[in-house]
Amino acid sequence: MIVDENVTDYLRSLIREEDAFLERIEREARKNHVPIVKPETKEFLKLLVLMKQPMKILEVGTAVGFSSLYMHKFQPEGGTVVTIERNEGRILKAEANFAEAGVQNAVTLLKGDAVQILKELSGTFDFIFMDAAKGQYIRFFEHILRLLPAGGILVSDNVLQDGDIVRSRYAVERRDRTIHKRMREYLYTLKNHPLLETSVLPVGDGVAVSMKTGE
Repeated sequence: MIVDENVTDYLRSLIREEDAFLERIEREARKNHVPIVKPETKEFLKLLVLMKQPMKILEVGTAVGFSSLYMHKFQPEGGTVVTIERNEGRILKAEANFAEAGVQNAVTLLKGDAVQILKELSGTFDFIFMDAAKGQYIRFFEHILRLLPAGGILVSDNVLQDGDIVRSRYAVERRDRTIHKRMREYLYTLKNHPLLETSVLPVGDGVAVSMKTGE
């Protein structure tokens, strides 16, 4: 855990749940160990969407559709979400959740490998949320940057890897070293890219917020 457990528990106790449907999806996902945004990250994401008021959101990593529905709830009227997922079981659950929410005209689920889908996407998105396999973020980056307009916001979740990112790669379990190396490369790229201004925050499992400053 990045932040002291007592602090995290206290912050979570302050969260007000306002939507019974979304609360049920979130509760079921956590019970079934589906990787969705942590509660404090969810609150931060809500604030960013309310501040940016994006009409077009792109999400990489749908899982069961919780964050897609959550972000869409705070978009301006007429806002849309495009979300990408490759896991068939999660796709089925996400589709069922989108149907129950009645958002099929506003939320589009693209199925398959994110790199291939991102290559084929055109246009731009005001707000992009990266919440997929952590070792793949650096592979997505060039496509994400192309799809982000000047002034657009990129939010990358889980970038501090439960604090492991600050450790030497040799102190990380061998099976996690590739992910560790790629995430460090991704964060270095975000912080040093001439078209981005980025802040990395110890919220949840680490969130990087980037704004594109030019084309």
